[in-house]
Amino acid sequence: MERDKIAVWKSEGLSNKEIAKRLGRDCSTVGREITRNSFKGEYYVAIHAQNVSSCRKSSAGKRHPLKNKEVFEWVIKRIVRGWSPEQISGRMKLVFKDNLKMRICPETIYSFVYSKEHKHRKFWEYFPRGHKKRKHWHGRKVHKSHIRHRISIHERPEIINSNIEFGHFEGDSVEGLNHKSGVHTEVERLTRMFFVKKVEVIDSDKTVSVQEEIFCDFKEVVKSTTLDNGRENHLHYKLNKLGIKTYFADPYSSWQRGSSEYHNSLLRRYFPKKTDFSKVTQEDIDECVWEINNTPRKCLGYFTPNEVFLSKLNNQRVAIQSRM
Repeated sequence: MERDKIAVWKSEGLSNKEIAKRLGRDCSTVGREITRNSFKGEYYVAIHAQNVSSCRKSSAGKRHPLKNKEVFEWVIKRIVRGWSPEQISGRMKLVFKDNLKMRICPETIYSFVYSKEHKHRKFWEYFPRGHKKRKHWHGRKVHKSHIRHRISIHERPEIINSNIEFGHFEGDSVEGLNHKSGVHTEVERLTRMFFVKKVEVIDSDKTVSVQEEIFCDFKEVVKSTTLDNGRENHLHYKLNKLGIKTYFADPYSSWQRGSSEYHNSLLRRYFPKKTDFSKVTQEDIDECVWEINNTPRKCLGYFTPNEVFLSKLNNQRVAIQSRM
């Protein structure tokens, strides 16, 4: 055995070059063998060298499915909290800025969750949509709608469309059991801050009242809201008296209000279809919304909506006071 010969010749004081010549090996190969498998880095013993080599070979190719134990534990805790792989990966870069070992690609997480070896754990159930497979969604064709004083989304200023100005919202209603009770939602387009209030009956009067309640704490910075063509938005023009402009998306074009639809889908994870909202308290809703608003977002550089919204709100208030 070559390792026995190396041990004997090394004890006789032969050089690596001479040993390599006798074995018919390259000198660097012999040198690497002695360096990697020596006992305490000082003595080369054949039995010890063989054992070290066997252990190294047995562990080769057995990398942890999520890189290492530390990353695995950090990722799993966020998955069960409902974070998406992109949110997990992005937030990790913020939390562990100087630790390159704490890095993982979103696709690695997806591969782990949907792999044959681990799919039985059903981690996909914690994803925002809870699908066994990743799907693509498509919109539908539109038809005309008649709402008094309705302003089309196509007339909305470019500064709103470009999503660079703070204070523009998207609103919608989420209906509960038998289309009676439900909630009204508003999401700020730039910061993705989500607001949800119960509505006893989904009609125009109640909806406008709830919108005023949502906006009352920061009404000085609210500039507009974009709505759908539901019956509950027929009194939208009452918001104009508060200085809030209202715009309407095309019917059956939910993609035109992507932020609203996405956040409603997050809310549905807590309150699925046919939920009886008359039996749900506002406190229960607030707890779920708090969790949504404190989850990092890729579009926000993996900061949370709450962090970005409060920063923008404070800056706006300071700017307003300086002009007074």
